[in-house]
Order: sequence, then C-alpha cells, then structure tokens
Amino acid sequence: MFSTDFSSAWLAGFTVCISLIVSIGAQNLYVLRQAVQGEHVRACVTWCVISDATLVAIGVAGMSQMMARHPGLAYYLTLGGAVFLLAYGLFALRRMWLAPDAAMHAEKRAMAPRSMMNVLAALAAITLLNPHVYLDTVLLMGSIGAQQEGASRWTYVMGAASASLSWFVLLAFAGQRMKGIFANPRAWRVMDGITGVMMLALAWWVARGVTQLG
Repeated sequence: MFSTDFSSAWLAGFTVCISLIVSIGAQNLYVLRQAVQGEHVRACVTWCVISDATLVAIGVAGMSQMMARHPGLAYYLTLGGAVFLLAYGLFALRRMWLAPDAAMHAEKRAMAPRSMMNVLAALAAITLLNPHVYLDTVLLMGSIGAQQEGASRWTYVMGAASASLSWFVLLAFAGQRMKGIFANPRAWRVMDGITGVMMLALAWWVARGVTQLG
C-alpha cells in the first residue's frame, strides 16, 4: 500500500511539474543562454531545481490557501512581474539594436564573463519576480499537492523536483549542443531579438491580469 501511494504521489508531482515548466519563458531562455555561453550552467540548473522544489513545498504547506484568501498579494506580485518582464524585454532589444559590430559583440561576450553571483542574482530575479512562478508552483501545484495524504505530500514534492531536474538538465544539454550555431555572432542578435519580443509579449499578457485583479 505504501509503495503504491508513494509511486502515485511521485508520478503526480512529476507529471504536473513537467507539464507546467516545458514552455518558452524567461527562466528557460535565461538557462538556455547560459548553457550556450558555458557560464555557470550547473549553478543555474541547481538554483532552478531548488527554487522549484521550495516553492512547491511552500504551496503544499499552506501558502496557496493564504494567497487565495488575500487577492491583494496576487495583485502586487503580478504588477511587479509585468514591470520586470517589460524591463527585461527592453534590455534584450537594446542589446540587439546597439551592438555596433557583431564580431566585437561576440568578442566582448567571450572576454568579460560574469561572476557566479551575478549570474545567479539575475536568475533569482527572473524566477522570483515572475508572477506565474507563484501561480503555477505555489497555487496550482501546491493546491494539488495539499490534497495528498500524510507523507505522500512530500513524495509529491520529490516528484516535482525530479521533473524540474530532468527538464533543466535537458535544456542545459541542448544549449551546449547549440554552441556551433552561436559561433556566428549574428545568432546572438537573433536570440536577443526573440527574447525581447517574447518578454514584451509576456509583460503585456501579465499586465492584462493586473487589470483583472484590480
């Protein structure tokens, strides 16, 4: 009986988590970029897995119910996320537009690697200032996990962490395999352009949610 409950709870956590994170979002694009550049990839993957597991655990422990009781909290999280995504998208488009020479742009990237703390600080901001992180992991996944009984709740969290680990390791591997493509400096400008447009679209979509919450 225990093994059946364990397996079903783990599978539920894995399935729900993998279905939510397999999408093109700010966090995934950032990890992909770091994998292509080869900068602190393991640290980025570790952060993503730990943050996902922690947020799901917080949701399972009761944060989801608190956010449901206090809609004002969701409002301010959503507003902050919209502003952050807007700024992130504009900076990405600025990188694409202001690169005066593609070769010089690529050389600058190669010669000025960022420290691990700077890389993780940016990733933490992208993760924690995105309102959908809380809506997906804390509210949705937390609510589903809270329906599990006893220790199965934490087995559910383990399943979610396993899904997060599988996805981000796969994403990092894909980014490393794409290094040949990004040997062409113009590819960075294309990636910055795609990232910028994607983040502006997400900012607009999130801003619509702010008006609905308000």
